[in-house]
Amino acid sequence: MPSPIQEKEIMKRGLIIAASILTSLSSAAQDFSKYTPGTMGEGVVYYLPKTEIELEVVATKVTYTPGELCQYANRYLRMTNISAQPETYWEIKSIKAKAIGIPDPDNAYVVKLKDKSAASQVELTNDGIIKAINTTSPIEKTPATPITNTAKKRIDPRSFMTEEILSTASTAKMAELVAKEIYNIRESKNSLTRGQADYMPKDGAALKLMLDNLDEQEQAMMQMFAGITNREDKTLTIRVTPTEDMKDKVAFRFSKKLGVVSDENLAGEPIYLSVTNQETLPPADEKAKDKRKVDGVIYNIPGKALVTVASPTKRYFKGELLITQFGTTEVLVDNLFNKKINTRVLFDPNNGKIVKIDKD
Repeated sequence: MPSPIQEKEIMKRGLIIAASILTSLSSAAQDFSKYTPGTMGEGVVYYLPKTEIELEVVATKVTYTPGELCQYANRYLRMTNISAQPETYWEIKSIKAKAIGIPDPDNAYVVKLKDKSAASQVELTNDGIIKAINTTSPIEKTPATPITNTAKKRIDPRSFMTEEILSTASTAKMAELVAKEIYNIRESKNSLTRGQADYMPKDGAALKLMLDNLDEQEQAMMQMFAGITNREDKTLTIRVTPTEDMKDKVAFRFSKKLGVVSDENLAGEPIYLSVTNQETLPPADEKAKDKRKVDGVIYNIPGKALVTVASPTKRYFKGELLITQFGTTEVLVDNLFNKKINTRVLFDPNNGKIVKIDKD
């Protein structure tokens, strides 16, 4: 009986063979059988995937800094609910759910070399999940997740202030003069857009430049009353292994003060994950399945599940996902891989189903 270390070496050797099999087995062939650690011999081990549900949580950190004239916002600009206290809090922007495949140790098979088959090429993922036979799977382009930071541009409002505003010693008087300047800027923008300004620009580009400059001045001075609110998005991923008819499992918790916290941290509000099996196929006979001879490539027929993610007050996600644990496995007969037929098969490594099969 090999030791655990020897078994790991055997597995490692199998994956190395898998990496080289794409280019070196033009005339070799294969036999498919259930993998038993320590008895593989010459061959390649591949796994079928099982499903984990990955939650992609986009949480937004909101930081509010009050303006120095915030107490006068309502008096001069009719702006209500302007707080004089700085504040930092979190919001959930979105939650998405998708099915991710991981190697299933209970569904491992070995491809042994023999002479009477034309299954000469096997492609595996880095984790050993089968991806393709006699062809190459397309390269998946994973889009980079942009880091969103909507921090407002900090512009020094004093660079736009008149001498009268800068020389005043009274905060109340400064607020009055700054408010008047804001109204003057708005009046200038209205005159330009209506074509009624005393000095109209010569073309559209010049007009846009003038309006942009006025917008920048207004924004800088408005920040003295309204303050500055920055919003920074952060993306986190959480994985959960689905079970049959999972109901209101606490996937994680969310705190307005702390953001995303663990499912055990009672400082946060629970975010529930529910999984309902939608599969209508009769359940597989496990005893018959165990006795079945492996006479070809074993692949998954995943089941469907309705997945919802919600807090006590809001639903963030509802949709169907393919779950391998709710489906069954079938055999792609070995007769498809003889020397007279060039059969090419693509598998979905996330769920083990056949994506495409053709032959010539």
